[in-house]
Amino acid sequence: MAIMITDACINCGACEPECPNNAIYEGAMEWRWKDKTKLSGKLTSPDGQQIDSEEFNEGYSDEVYYIVPGKCTECKGFHDEPQCKEVCPVDCCVDDPDHRETDEILFERQKFLHHE
Repeated sequence: MAIMITDACINCGACEPECPNNAIYEGAMEWRWKDKTKLSGKLTSPDGQQIDSEEFNEGYSDEVYYIVPGKCTECKGFHDEPQCKEVCPVDCCVDDPDHRETDEILFERQKFLHHE
C-alpha cells in the first residue's frame, strides 16, 4: 500500500527530502513523474497508465504536504521502513487505505521509476 499524509500535517517539510522517489510535495505544488526518477518522455506505468513524465500534474492537496500514490513505493528497494513515517513529528504519514499494494507491486514500481 502507499502512504498518505493526513490533515494533521503541520507542514514542517521533514518528510519531503527523505522520499527516494520524490513522491512527496508541498500542498498546492504541481508534480511530475520525472522528478527525482529516471523517467523521461511518454511511457506506460506498471499499472497500465499512460503518462508523460515531463507533464506537470495538479497537486493532491492545497492545504498540506501530499504523497503521489503512483510514485510511492513505501521506500521498498531503498529502506526497510517508509522514511516519511520515520521522520514525521506528528505521525501523520499513515497507510493509505485506498491504495493497498503488495510488496511485489511496490518493488515493480521502484524498478519502473529508477530503471534498476
